[in-house]
Parts: sequence; structure tokens; C-alpha cells
Amino acid sequence: MAGPWDKDNPPRVVPRVLVPSSAAMGAVASDAPVEPAPPAVEAASPVAAPPVNAIVHTDFLTAQRANRRATLMLLAILTLVAGLFGYVIGWALEAWSGDNNYNSTIFFLSGFGILAAVVLMGISVVWSGISLAFGDKMILSVAGAKEVTQEQEPVLHNVVEEMAIASGMPKPRVFVMEVDALNAFATGMSPKHSAIAVTRGLLNTLNREELQGVVGHEMGHVANADTRYMAVVGVTVGLIALVSQVILRSLRFVGSGSSRSKKGGGGAIVLVIVLVVVAILAPIAAKLVQLAVSRQREYLADATSVQFTRNPAGLISALGKLDAAAAPFHGATEATQHLFIVNPMRSFGEKASALMATHPATALRIDRLRHLGL
Repeated sequence: MAGPWDKDNPPRVVPRVLVPSSAAMGAVASDAPVEPAPPAVEAASPVAAPPVNAIVHTDFLTAQRANRRATLMLLAILTLVAGLFGYVIGWALEAWSGDNNYNSTIFFLSGFGILAAVVLMGISVVWSGISLAFGDKMILSVAGAKEVTQEQEPVLHNVVEEMAIASGMPKPRVFVMEVDALNAFATGMSPKHSAIAVTRGLLNTLNREELQGVVGHEMGHVANADTRYMAVVGVTVGLIALVSQVILRSLRFVGSGSSRSKKGGGGAIVLVIVLVVVAILAPIAAKLVQLAVSRQREYLADATSVQFTRNPAGLISALGKLDAAAAPFHGATEATQHLFIVNPMRSFGEKASALMATHPATALRIDRLRHLGL
């Protein structure tokens, strides 16, 4: 059983590699009969590279540092994008306002645009703070997850407690989504404030060994600090979608000023085109932000699950069942699809683009688990 969480000496899986003895590695060709080579001996330390697809250990501290950097970078990008969108909206509205000083050319520094950029950047900072403080609660609410007690779901609570002990982390709160689909996700801003949610269909379908694999995967996300980053991504997508709606509404406002468009001439047409382009790019930007969640996070969580359970068979079997039964359900949205252990909105094959896929192909995940060094 794992001891208390030690950040200076995080748990890791070290592969046990069998290497042949010196007699087996190089027999000299001769007419004399060659004696059978002695059995392989176990090396004290790895001397051969693991298979290409093997995940040999989980470095929690490295993963956590990388996720903290990614979270800060995401928040900075969100703030800059919000400022850019705000400036474009303010610039377009000021140019369309009918001021003759601005109608002669579309190239000018917009005071209203700067004001709008500052306002939207401020909103972005506040929204980011809200996402860090309440993102997990918002996600659980959107998913329709309800907290359950030990008495209501004793097996689920027991498995979650087992994985918490194995990881050396506090036990997360336990939630159930009352849908027939097979899926699960974890959320929380820190291990002390984490939560694991599973669907009713998953509880009714998986055996205990498979449930351990799934819960171990979600505990891996908590241990690697993925949950904070993924919660911020989910809330970020909602904000960018909101900005897109603001732009579309501003287009209606601009369209109502047809008398002013005659004064603006070609410049007014360019302004409308710019707003249309920004309105189209906003949801695309939201999608790219969402897909910025790396495939490697899922691979790492799979490896961490095996590290906690010491048994890849459970997760391998569970992934096969989840992939076969993957389907949209009430509570799964475009903004939260990246949180689940398998994507509930769409399936990704082995040739799916890494840029456009929220999850690796399940077949690749299973293949890596089968080659996992233990």
C-alpha cells in the first residue's frame, strides 16, 4: 500500500527488464556442440529501451508543473484574445458611428476600441478567477451530477477510497450522473477539493476490477493536476462563445445603421467584413482552446491508473466497453466533452488529427496499456 504523498519522491513505476546472460549473448561459431544457454537473469536496473509505445513511469511533479504552466498560459491567451475581440468591436462601432473624421479611412486608433478592449480584458480576468474558484462546481452542475453517500453507493465509495489510499491523496467527493451511458470524469482545483463523477450505466455495467481501472484513471487526472487545467478550458470555451454572440449582436446593430454606411463607403463595407470574420473565428478559437488539452494527458492518466491498481487488465477491459457504448447523453456538452474518460460526442480513430481530437483513439490507448512496463 502506498504511503503518504511525498512530493520530493513521487511514486513511479520502474520497468523490470529481463536481459540474457553473457553466455547467451555471444556464442562463438565452432564445430563443438553448443551447450544450451542458461536461463535469463533479472537485471538490477534497466539496460534495454522499453517498447516504443510503453509508458514506463509517471512523474507526478513534472506533470503538475507542466499543467500549472499550461493553465497560466491559457489564462494569458484568453485575456489577450478577449482584448483583441473587444478592440475590434469598439473600433467597428466607432467607425460606424457617423463621425466624419473616421469615415474617410478605416485605419485609425480607436479610443472606444481601447476602452472596449480594457473592459473585456477585465471581464476575462474576473471570469478566469471564477473558473479557478468555482469551475468544478459549474461543471458538476452542467453534467447533472449528484453527490452520493457511502450508504447509497458502498461499492463505488469503497473503490474511490482504495484509489485514494493507493495514490496517497485525500478521498475525492463521489458523484453519480443518472444516465444509461458509460462514462466518468474528475474535476477539482486541488486534490483536497476534487470530485469523481460516474454514470449510472457505468456502475451497472462494469465489474469491480474495471471500475477500479476507471476510478484510477480519474484519480490520475487529480494527481497530475489535470483537473484544474481542464476545468479552466471548459469555462473558457463558454466565455469565447459568449464573445462570439456579442459580435453577432453587434452586427445587427451595425446593420441597422444603413444610412451611415453610405457615408463610410468602402470603409464601412470593410468594417462589416472584419466583424463577420471575427464572428466566424470566435467559435473556431473556442474549439482550438478546447482541443489544446493534449492527448498525452489521457495516456498519462491511463499509466497512472495502472500504477495505482497494479493491474492493466481492468482498465483495458473497461476502455473496450466504454468505447463500444460511447454516445451523447444529457449533461455532456461541447464545452465539457474533453473532461470524460472517452469522448461522449464523437469517436476518434487511430488516424484522427491530434489537432482536432480531444482523446487518443481507444485502440492506441489499449495498445499502450498492453505494452506498459511494470
